Amino acid sequence: MPAAVSSVFARLQRAVASFTLAQRTIAIIGIAVLVMGLFAIVTWLARPTLTPLFSGLSAQDASAIVEQLKASSVGYELTDGGSTVLVPEGDVYEQRLAAAVAGLPGSGSDGYTLLDTMGVTSSEFQQSVTYKRAIEGKLARTIGALEGVTTASVQLAIPEESVFVSEKLEPTASVFIETDNRSTLSSAQVEAIVHLTSAAVSGMKPENVAVVDQAGQTLSAVGTGSTGGVDQQAGAYEARIAASVQQMLDTVVGAGMSTVTVAAEMQQATSERIDETYTPIEGESTTSEQSSTETYTGPGAGTGVLGAEIDAGVAGGNGTYESTDTTRNNVINKTVESTSTPAGALSRQAIAVAVDRTAAEALDVDQLEALVASAAGIDRQRGDAVTVELVTFSDAGATAAQAALDAAREADAADRQAELFRTALMAGGVALVLILATVAGIVVMRRRAAAAAAAPAVDLVQVDAAADPFAALVQGGAAAQLGQAPTIALPLENFEPDPEPEPAQVTLDRRRAELAEFARRDPSRTADLLRGLIRESQDA
Repeated sequence: MPAAVSSVFARLQRAVASFTLAQRTIAIIGIAVLVMGLFAIVTWLARPTLTPLFSGLSAQDASAIVEQLKASSVGYELTDGGSTVLVPEGDVYEQRLAAAVAGLPGSGSDGYTLLDTMGVTSSEFQQSVTYKRAIEGKLARTIGALEGVTTASVQLAIPEESVFVSEKLEPTASVFIETDNRSTLSSAQVEAIVHLTSAAVSGMKPENVAVVDQAGQTLSAVGTGSTGGVDQQAGAYEARIAASVQQMLDTVVGAGMSTVTVAAEMQQATSERIDETYTPIEGESTTSEQSSTETYTGPGAGTGVLGAEIDAGVAGGNGTYESTDTTRNNVINKTVESTSTPAGALSRQAIAVAVDRTAAEALDVDQLEALVASAAGIDRQRGDAVTVELVTFSDAGATAAQAALDAAREADAADRQAELFRTALMAGGVALVLILATVAGIVVMRRRAAAAAAAPAVDLVQVDAAADPFAALVQGGAAAQLGQAPTIALPLENFEPDPEPEPAQVTLDRRRAELAEFARRDPSRTADLLRGLIRESQDA
């Protein structure tokens, strides 16, 4: 081993040997923590990246897929309550193919693939039911692919077509969805589900689709659509009109000087009305005219008319019969008007506006009422009403609100002052501790310096190391015990030279070891030297 490397190892060994028990314990704990941290980092880096294999699985499908992964010795992890299976990224496509071969997942509908298993002997009822199941499964898969939807189920009610029915029923659909973390879908997502379902079935209207989530909340009801019931529509309409009128009044009379209340009545049921109107056309306009004339001359001609009297003078003579028939078709105007009123149409609305009297002294009430009626779209013929009154607003609420605001500000300021005081107190405590520690350190250092200066000088007898190496070692040990480190030339065959000065504790330990070795080799001479040192110290 090279001398430089051996010197480094020797110094490291001496440094470790000079550690106290507490220092060695801290060093061992630090090395253990470092090794454990390196092991954790290596384990984390060596861990494979997991990717979803399937999501939104039922309990049966998840169990079957887990059994397949165990049989293939592929690591997996279950998340989302067991509905999502994660596998290493490198095994995703292989395991998906294996699951497809095994028919997994198998609890969902197969969509249009159901039609592939139908035989030629299937009845018309079986064909219609299978076709409806195929549409339901395809819609369920498509809706389940939307963001935020984990599971979807679609039920279609398609009436049978028949020539013996005068009134045709409209198809309806019901959609059940389950969302991630029991969250609620937005109105745009619900509208997308409604239109997606209605567009997949011929003749289905969007208002005939019902959507319900896992919490039992109706997101879209049949007849009302995804905007909610009539009450919700009325509330939304009232809020929109009130905000529009309030914004106008804030500009005219100032903010906080007026208040608006809107009450709207919505129709609860749908209605349909057909009116047919016929009106004549000005002027004579004939589309077709048909005339027929019948003439007869001869005996008994008068008998051609039922009930006609025969002249006695011409009885038995010749008579004449003539008949004319005219049919004329005139053109008239025909108007057919069909009116369909859905549920939620506005029947009547009433608006009440209160304006502060002091703020509206220079305003005309009639003009202000006209502005409100125009902004709200008031129809007098429909029965709408607008009321604008000048009243004196109570300032009790404003005073209480201002007082509460002032109290909140004062409390906030007090909290900030208390926080600053606590921070200053903590900083002062830390500073005081540091000052006391510094003063204590300075006092200790001065006491040690004073003790070292007051210590008596020890006059050691210089011994020739070459002539008596053991005496030199004894003298060097005593000097090291008193805090000195004399340089003593030792035989080269017994000691190696130190590459650099050693600490006093290391020098003292090494001297003790050398003394013990010499005492073991020559105990009688060691005893003589010790007795001599004792006598010298007594004489001194």
